[in-house]
Amino acid sequence: MASFLDRSRTVAGPGYSRWLIPPAALAVHLSIGQVYATSVYKSSLVEHFGASLTSIGVIFSIAIVMLGLSAAVLGKWVDHGGPRKAMFTAACFWAAGFFVAALGISTTQLWLVYLGYGVLGGIGLGIGYISPVSTLIKWFPDRPGLATGMAIMGFGGGALIASPLSNQLLRAYDPAFDGASGSVADGSAVAKLFVTLGVVYLVAMLYGAATIRVAPPDYAPAGWDPSTRKQQAMVTTAAVSAGNAVKTPQFWLLWVVLFCNVTAGIGILEQASPMIQDFFRDGGASAVTVVAAGGFVGLLSLGNMAGRFVWSSTSDVIGRKPIYMVYLGVGAVLYVLLALFGQSVTAVFVLLAFVIISFYGGGFATMPAYLRDLFGTFEVGAIHGRVLTAWSAAGVAGPLIVNRFLDARGTPGELVAADYRPALLTMVVLLVVGFVANLLIKPVAERFHEPIDQTSSAPAAAR
Repeated sequence: MASFLDRSRTVAGPGYSRWLIPPAALAVHLSIGQVYATSVYKSSLVEHFGASLTSIGVIFSIAIVMLGLSAAVLGKWVDHGGPRKAMFTAACFWAAGFFVAALGISTTQLWLVYLGYGVLGGIGLGIGYISPVSTLIKWFPDRPGLATGMAIMGFGGGALIASPLSNQLLRAYDPAFDGASGSVADGSAVAKLFVTLGVVYLVAMLYGAATIRVAPPDYAPAGWDPSTRKQQAMVTTAAVSAGNAVKTPQFWLLWVVLFCNVTAGIGILEQASPMIQDFFRDGGASAVTVVAAGGFVGLLSLGNMAGRFVWSSTSDVIGRKPIYMVYLGVGAVLYVLLALFGQSVTAVFVLLAFVIISFYGGGFATMPAYLRDLFGTFEVGAIHGRVLTAWSAAGVAGPLIVNRFLDARGTPGELVAADYRPALLTMVVLLVVGFVANLLIKPVAERFHEPIDQTSSAPAAAR
C-alpha cells in the first residue's frame, strides 16, 4: 500500500492525456463539497439536540477551521508527498468524520459531532481540497484558471448531489419527514444518513486517489510554447517559496480578499434552506416548502459550481485582479439588492442569490491561479494551503454573524425577511473591504524570489 501511494508511482507515462486528471479531482471535490449541504438537516439537529442555531452552526465552523489549518500545516507534505497519498488520507479522515458524527447523533453527544464532522472531517476537507490543485496547474500551464476551475468546480457542486440525496434518504429513514414546511427528521434518521454518506464518499474518493497522475518533469502541452505566451503585468516567471510568500504584503492582501469573499458567501450558503422559507413567510408565498428549499440549496450549489468554472476560466482572459473586482464590487451591490428587495419576488431572490454564490465560488477557484501568477508554481500548493486559513476564519465569522443576528431577532421557524437584513448589510461592508484590498495588490518584489539555477531553470531550494 505504501508503495502504491508513493509519488513516484503516480508519474504519468508518455502520451498520457491530461484530460483524464479532472475526473479524479472531481471524485474528491464532489465528495467533500457535501459540507455545503449541511443546512438540509440543520433544523433536524437543532430539534434533536435541543440546541440553538449557533450551537449547531459551530459544527460547520469547526470543519472549515480545520480545513484551513490542515491545508496550511500539511500543504508542503501534499506538494512533496504527491496527490495520491494526500487523496487517500483525505478519504480516510472525511469518512471517519461521518462515522464518528453518526455515533454522536445516536448517543445525543453533540461533542462527538464536533469531533467527528468538525475536527476529523475538517482535516479530510483541507487535505482533499488542496491535493489535486497544484497537480492540475502543472498539467494545464497554458490555462491555470481553467485548471483550478475544473479542480474546485466539484467542491461547489457537491451539494447539488448531497442536498437532494440527503432529503430522499431522510424521507426513507424517517416516514414522518414528509417534506412539508417545518418538518424535521428524527435523530436516528440523521445518524443513518451520516453512515450512508460516509460509505459513499469513501468509495468515491478512493477511486480518485487510485486514478490520479502527476505530470512528468518539464511537461508542456502539445503546441504550447511558454516563451510565446503574452505576459501580463501581474504574472511572474519567477518562483517564491511558501516561507517567503507569507512575508509579502501580497499574501496578506489576498488573505483579506478571500476572507471577505468567503464570509459573505457563507452568509447565504450556511442558512440557505430555512432562508428562502423565512424570506417569503410574510409575503404571501407560503408554498415555499422544505422540498422547495432543498431545491434552492441545490440551485445555489449549481451556481457555486458554475461560477468556479466560468469565472475562473474568464480570469485567464481578463486577468485575476479585474475578476476579483467583479466578485467583490458587483457582489456588494447585489447583496444590497438582496437585503432590501429580495423578498419582493421569489424569482428575484433566487436570481440574486444565484449570482452572489457564483462569485463566491469563482473567488475560490481563481485564488490558486492568482497565487500562481504572483508567486510562481514552486510550492504553490503550500502557499494555497496557507492562504486558506482565511477560509477558516470566515468559517467562524460567517455563520457567527448570521446566526447571532437571527438568534437575537426571534425563534427559528418564525423569522421573516427583515430579520436577515442586518446580517446581509454587514456582508456588504466586508465585500467593500475586500474590494479595497484587491486594488492594493501589485507584483511581488524581486527580493522574495528564489535564486534560479541557470542550467536547469529550477529554484535552487528545490534541488
